[in-house]
Amino acid sequence: MCGITGIFTTTPGTADELVGTAEHMSAALAHRGPDDHGVWSDLDAGVALGFRRLSIIDLSPEGHQPMASASGRYTLIFNGEVFNHAEMRRELAACGHRFRGHSDTEVMLAGFETWGVEGAVRRFVGMFALAVWDRDTRELHLVRDRLGIKPLYVFHAPGIVAFASELKALATHPAFDRRIDRNALATYLRLLYVPAPATIFHGTVKLQPGHIWTIRRPDLPLPPSSPYWSLTEVARRGLAQPLNGSDDEVLAEADRLLGEAVGLRMYADVPLGAFLSGGIDSSLVVALMQERSDRPVRTFTVGFGSRHYDESAHAAQVARHLGTEHVGVTLGDDDLRAAIPRLPDLFDEPLADPSQLPTLLVSGVARRDVTVALSGDGGDELFAGYNRYLVGRSAVRAAAVLPAPARRAISSLIGRGSQESWNRLGRGIQAVLPGRIADPRLGEKFYKLRALGTAGSQPALYRALVSFWSDPTALVPGAVENGYVAQRAWAELPAAATLERMMLADQLEYLPDDLLAKVDRASMAVSLEARVPLLDHRVVEFSWRLPDRFKVRGGQGKWLLRRLLSRRVPDALVERPKMGFSVPVDDWLRGPLRAWAEELLEDSRLEADGLLTAMPVRNTWREHLAGRRSAGLALWAVLVFQAWRDRWRPTV
Repeated sequence: MCGITGIFTTTPGTADELVGTAEHMSAALAHRGPDDHGVWSDLDAGVALGFRRLSIIDLSPEGHQPMASASGRYTLIFNGEVFNHAEMRRELAACGHRFRGHSDTEVMLAGFETWGVEGAVRRFVGMFALAVWDRDTRELHLVRDRLGIKPLYVFHAPGIVAFASELKALATHPAFDRRIDRNALATYLRLLYVPAPATIFHGTVKLQPGHIWTIRRPDLPLPPSSPYWSLTEVARRGLAQPLNGSDDEVLAEADRLLGEAVGLRMYADVPLGAFLSGGIDSSLVVALMQERSDRPVRTFTVGFGSRHYDESAHAAQVARHLGTEHVGVTLGDDDLRAAIPRLPDLFDEPLADPSQLPTLLVSGVARRDVTVALSGDGGDELFAGYNRYLVGRSAVRAAAVLPAPARRAISSLIGRGSQESWNRLGRGIQAVLPGRIADPRLGEKFYKLRALGTAGSQPALYRALVSFWSDPTALVPGAVENGYVAQRAWAELPAAATLERMMLADQLEYLPDDLLAKVDRASMAVSLEARVPLLDHRVVEFSWRLPDRFKVRGGQGKWLLRRLLSRRVPDALVERPKMGFSVPVDDWLRGPLRAWAEELLEDSRLEADGLLTAMPVRNTWREHLAGRRSAGLALWAVLVFQAWRDRWRPTV
């Protein structure tokens, strides 16, 4: 895993100036690559490419980047890993290519020489964001992997295109536009993240997953990027060609695919381990790793004091059963207070998923012993693991058949109790019936269902189910929210596929722009490479061919993953309520973080530069402190933005 950055400009200045700018941008990414660095430039073309290396495969100088192809036509910088490089190496060697080292970078360049850039990228199995300069055509190609596992930001101004793995590198460029995009800010407050292609800044975009951007003239408006792989098309094709095998046949194929995906991601020239939360996904990944290892796999987890959120004891049970070398760390308030000031630096675009804290802390624990860690991310989105899929499917269907007065009556009934009173009911049920129906956050989910009374469409209802501020434009003066991806998912898939529409919406937006961004920044902050085998694109394609019964059965999601895991661990370690990799943010804001939050939520600080309106935030804060409302996540979004604003000093 590494950090990449570069410039393509019509006004490069002198050679020293061009290289100096690239080096300065690259230095901002030193945490992503502490082992090596390099800059390549072509003054006549106005191109400079900068690289920071975290050495994972081929630790020798033969893996140094920027790297040129054998003919000198292509020069590449590359963040990530291409896991099928050994297979491609054999194929390319048969075509006459000779290799100096054993890095995947060298194989990729030979692939460009043989198949062209897009032809080679279509063959890659992996996670990657790359930039390749074509000397012959004088084109810069920017490419991002199919699922958006690795990031790539692009800034454009007249006569210049600059790109980087993180915004902080772009922010060092003297031409960078630091103006806030108010529309993106409003969408962030709704969702806790900024969806691609937008970013929090004007003039900067994210390259979308599965796309190639070919740039010939930095002095002209950027052309549209083009997809080389389309998740929407994969979904449509999978639903049109479902698997018809028996349970045993489908499970056997899933076992083979997942085992291969895990096995490919265990190749490294440095120590390797895994995150183990104790949930279905990470436990299955670790089990598959242990089957393919001749020594105990190193596993890592962190826990907190709250029994509603702490899975560390369960993770330890799974580790004991599988025979891993397990490290579990329990964190307290002091660890929390120490981590929070780091967030604005690490997440240089606001991201308010509070599981960023345990992800950052478990990455730090793992980095003491390993340089690569496998993660279970993606299982919920691919195999219907979220409770909101089951509740949302019923709610969306009800919205389609219930008359408006009935919907309004249900909404009114929910509103008669406060969020906290419903939460208390959920905790009471949990104490008596600690099964799947128990839910200590019942009130928050009920209050989202109040949208049933006012939602004008099915995608609008799903949007409400995943929203944290229902009307963020009331907080951001002058903002107009960007269009939302649920509309696209509803339009692209058949009307009968309500569950699949919700899953597609999450895979297109929530997965890359929240979960994967969180894992990338938190792991790379400590120079740790995180790999996500469940998001092998062939597993994704397989998941879209699965009929509903392989995802949801017996009122539970992830049926297929549960069955695969139950072959490897006792049922008692599989059949348990979903907890999720989260934190008790509601309690923290009323307790150890209250003083920090109160300072950031002062009226004068909220309304600085006219970016936010204080009144709705202050009202929500008071209700939260009084226990009338559990609004921790909504408030966390504002707090993260406020801390980010203090650090990055954007303009209005």
